[in-house]
Amino acid sequence: MASDLETHLGYWLRFVSNHVSHAFSLKLQAYDVTVAEWVVLRELFDGDGASPSTLADRLGMTRGAISKLADRLIAKDLIGRTVSTEDRRQQTLALTAAGRKLVPALSALADRNDAEFFGHLPPSERAALEKTLRDIVRRHDLKTIPTE
Repeated sequence: MASDLETHLGYWLRFVSNHVSHAFSLKLQAYDVTVAEWVVLRELFDGDGASPSTLADRLGMTRGAISKLADRLIAKDLIGRTVSTEDRRQQTLALTAAGRKLVPALSALADRNDAEFFGHLPPSERAALEKTLRDIVRRHDLKTIPTE
């Protein structure tokens, strides 16, 4: 005998996650930004810039993935790349003025998306759900930031 899909919490987590992520992805399309690009933009927003390797470590991505995302965001004029004059291997990625202006708008979309899916929950239930999910992340030492 095999258990039904619906008896697994992982099934329900994935079910909800897929719908939350897809709805957010559709909202971002209006700004020609992917979820992965949004994650990089948001990570750069609070600082003066970061090296690709630092971003890769913070986001749990490969350096190659960061490089591809950076190239796309540079082409969209949302971030810039500065190369060190002393060591050309050292680069810093930072938001452009357009990128800095865009992040709060995208953040508002993320807030709206959360409200659409979780706004019906009383604050105590929402806090309990967040606490439970954070506990799972901590117990399993999960590091990779979801971008899809």
